[in-house]
Amino acid sequence: MSLQVTEIAAAHLGRQLAQNEQAQGIRLGVKPAGCSGYMYIVDFVTAPTDHDVALDFHGVPVFVDDLSLPMMDAVTVDLVTEGLNKGLRFHNENAVSECGCGESFSV
Repeated sequence: MSLQVTEIAAAHLGRQLAQNEQAQGIRLGVKPAGCSGYMYIVDFVTAPTDHDVALDFHGVPVFVDDLSLPMMDAVTVDLVTEGLNKGLRFHNENAVSECGCGESFSV
């Protein structure tokens, strides 16, 4: 598994996690959506399931469900700043195309 979360992205996720007392970690995954096929998801995990793989990136607990795991291989999650906006950016080496708005991808 070569999913990576950069240190700056992990710090951002850690700050978000600290604001949610009920969350035990962050979920990273994919779901069918968008015009290209799949869309990344980022959510809080209040209780991991039996289908979750637990990972740790720079001290931040991250969970990926076993169905998303193959699609998250070779993905790097980074925090980017564009003007006044900050947001997570997913770089997927296995993506063969992305939609025009960058919200969905196909492999």
